[in-house]
Amino acid sequence: MLAVGGLLVLLGASSVQAEALVKDVMFTARSDGQGYVVRVRTADTIEAYGMPRTVGENELEWVLYNSALHDSYQKSTPKGPVKNYSASSRNGHLILRFDLDPDQPVKAQAYRDGASNDLLMNLAYAGGTPVADAGGGSSAGSSSDVVQTVSNAPERTSGASRAARERWKLDTVVIDAGHGGKDPGATANGLLEKNIVLDVALKLGGYIENRLGVNVVYTREGDRFIPLEERGHMANEAGAKLFISIHANAARAHAAHGTETYFLGPSKSDAAEKVMERENSVIKYEKNTEKYEDYDEQALVRQTLTQSAYMRQSEKLASLVQNQFEERVQRKNRGVHQAGFYVLWSASMPSVLVELGFLTNPREARYLNSDRGQTYLASALFRAVREYKGKYEKGIFASE
Repeated sequence: MLAVGGLLVLLGASSVQAEALVKDVMFTARSDGQGYVVRVRTADTIEAYGMPRTVGENELEWVLYNSALHDSYQKSTPKGPVKNYSASSRNGHLILRFDLDPDQPVKAQAYRDGASNDLLMNLAYAGGTPVADAGGGSSAGSSSDVVQTVSNAPERTSGASRAARERWKLDTVVIDAGHGGKDPGATANGLLEKNIVLDVALKLGGYIENRLGVNVVYTREGDRFIPLEERGHMANEAGAKLFISIHANAARAHAAHGTETYFLGPSKSDAAEKVMERENSVIKYEKNTEKYEDYDEQALVRQTLTQSAYMRQSEKLASLVQNQFEERVQRKNRGVHQAGFYVLWSASMPSVLVELGFLTNPREARYLNSDRGQTYLASALFRAVREYKGKYEKGIFASE
C-alpha cells in the first residue's frame, strides 16, 4: 500500500531554460523513528515544485520545475523506505522517481527548508512499527529534517489503521500576532496594532489549547520583531496544520469598519491590493529586504500553483472565520479575499490573514481595545477553527 498527497502543480511543457541546479539528494532518518526525510540540496531556489504522486506500484514521482542536475551531482545511497531512485529531465523539468519498499507504506509531503534553498520530502510511515534501516542511516538531522508532515487532506482509505488516521489529525496550529517590536503596525486613536493583535492571539491560543486539546505555537508571545518570511517558516518547522496571522486594519476614511479575511493569491480588487501593500510594507524594518525582490506577480502565480492543495482549505477557513465574526460578534462582514501577503507566502499549509477591524474608526477602535471585544473576537476565531477541525477530520473538505 502506498498513500501520498495529491499533485500540487500540473506538469506542462515549458521552453524555459533550467535555472535551479540540484547538487545532491540525501536521505535522513527522522529522529522520532516515524519515517525519513529526503533532502534535495540546491544551489539556487527552485521556484515551483509538485507534490509527490504515485506513478506505479510502490513508485513515487516528484517534479521539480525549471530545474536540472548540477555538474557536481553524484547519486547517493538510498535509505529507509527508498530502495532506489533516479533523476531525469523532461521538458526542462527535473523528474525524481523513488522505488519504495512495499513493506514500509508511507505518506509523502514536500515542503521548503526554512534555513536554506533546499527542498524536503517527508516520508512518514503510514502505520505500525517502522522497519529498521538496514543501511544504518543516521538519526541525526536539523530541526527542518524532523518536522512532522503537514497533510493536505485527511485520510480517506476506509481500511486505514487508526495509527494512520491519527497522523492526519489537526494537532498543531500556529498563531501569528502581526507586527511587534520596532514595527508597531497601524497606529490610530492612541492604539498600536501590535498590542491589540497580540492580546487576541493569546486569548485565541488559550481557547484552542484548553477546549480542543490542540497544540498551539505562537510566532511571538511578547513585543518582539520577527521578519515576515520567518513567520511562515516557523509554522513549517512546527509541523502545523493551520497558520493564522492576526492583524488590525486602517483606512483614510474613518467611517470604514468591519472584518475581512484573506488567503494567498493574486489581488482581485484595489482595496485588497492596498491592504496587502500596507501589511507588506513592514519589510522596511528588516535587515535583508532583497529576498523579497523575487516576490513579484509571476512568482505569486507560481506559488499559488505550488500550494494549490492548500488554497481551497484556506478559503474554507477564511469563510468560516467571516461567518463567525458576522453571526457571533455582529461585525460587518467585508468578505473573503485573496492577496499576496508575504507572511502567508512561506507557510506550507492552509493559511489565512485576519483583519479584526479598523483602528482608524474611533468606535471600532474602542471595541478592539476592550477586553469584551477581544474576547468575542477570539471566541469567534476559535469557533471557526473548531468547525474547520471537525469538517477537516471527517474528510468533508477532501470530497467537496
